[in-house]
Amino acid sequence: MEVNRLDFYIGLSLAVSSSAFIGGSFILKKKGLLRLASKGSMRAGQGGYAYLKEWLWWAGLISMGAGEAANFAAYAFAPATLVTPLGALSVLVSAVLSSYFLNERLNVHGKIGCLLCVLGSTVMVIHAPQEEEVVSLTAMAEKLKDPGFIVFAVCVVGSSLVLIFAVAPRFGQKNVLVYILICSVIGSLSVSCVKGLGIGIKELFAGTAVLKEPLFWSLVICLIICVSVQISYLNKALDIFNTSIVTPIYYVFFTTSVMACSAILFKEWLSMTTDGIVGTISGFLTIILGIFLLHAFKDITFSGDSLPLYLRKGPQGFPWGPQPYVALPSHDTQAEDEMKLPREGGSKGGRGTHQRAP
Repeated sequence: MEVNRLDFYIGLSLAVSSSAFIGGSFILKKKGLLRLASKGSMRAGQGGYAYLKEWLWWAGLISMGAGEAANFAAYAFAPATLVTPLGALSVLVSAVLSSYFLNERLNVHGKIGCLLCVLGSTVMVIHAPQEEEVVSLTAMAEKLKDPGFIVFAVCVVGSSLVLIFAVAPRFGQKNVLVYILICSVIGSLSVSCVKGLGIGIKELFAGTAVLKEPLFWSLVICLIICVSVQISYLNKALDIFNTSIVTPIYYVFFTTSVMACSAILFKEWLSMTTDGIVGTISGFLTIILGIFLLHAFKDITFSGDSLPLYLRKGPQGFPWGPQPYVALPSHDTQAEDEMKLPREGGSKGGRGTHQRAP
C-alpha cells in the first residue's frame, strides 16, 4: 500500500523534532547527574537513584519523553527505515549543546562530523522506502508469528540477560560498550512495540475497537519493560562516561539493531529498489563516519597552525597567493654545509683551517 505523501512528511517532521528533544535530554540529564556528583550523592553508576530527586534530571526525562512521543507518532506515519536513522540528528544536537553547556569542546573534526551526519540523514530521507508493509494489528500479529522474528527475539532476550547478569557487573564500569549494548539490543524490541502501538492507535482513531485486542496490551507491557531497562542502563552509561562518547556509540548500535529488526519483522527492504538500498546504506555509512569523527578526534586540538603551508593565507590574503618556498633542513644538508663552510672561508680570506703550503 502506497504511503500518502502527507503522512510521509508528517512522519519526517515528527522524527526531526524528536531528535531535537532527545538530543537536549542528554544534556539536561548529564547536568543533573553532575550536580548530584558534586553534592556527594550515590551516583547512578554505583547503583544509586538519587537522580530521582534532581529537577534537572526530570527535565531531561520530560524532554526525552516528548522526543519519544514524537518518535512514537513518527513510526505510525513513516517507515522505521526512515525514522530510526534520523536519530543521528540527536547526536548532532547533543554534540553542539554539550560544547556550550558541558564544556565538552567541539573541534574542527567534530564540526565536520556534524555536517556528515546531516548529509547522511538527507541521503537516507531521499532514498527512504515509500511503502508500508504493516497497516493493522491483525497484520502485525501475523508478522510476530514469523519464525525469523521469533528466533531474533529469543536471541535478543538471551543476549540481554547474559549482558545484564554476567557481563555488566564485571565490566560495566570499565567498558562503555556494555551498558550501551544492553540499551541498543533491548531498543530493537521497544521500537517494534512502538510501531505496533502506533498502528493500533491509528486504527483506534479510525473507529476500530483495538482496546479489546490482547496484542495491544501485550505490546504496552513489553514497551514499558523495554523502556525501563533502557532508561536504567543509559543513566549508568551517562553517569560514568562522557556524553560525547555515549551518544554517538549508542546511536550506531541502536540504529543497527533496529534496522536489523525492521528487516526481519516488517521487511521494508523488500519494497525498495536497488538504488534505494544503496542510497540508504550509503547514507547510513556517511552518518557512521560523521559520528566517528565526532568521537575519535574529540580530544585533538586542531588550529590554523596545523594546516599545511600551502593552505595558509599568503601576503595578499588569499590561500593561493604567492608563497615563499622554504625547504626544511635535513641532517644530510646540514652536514654538507658544515663541510663547505671552512673551504669557502679559506678561499675568501685565507683564514681557513686547511690552507695549502706555498
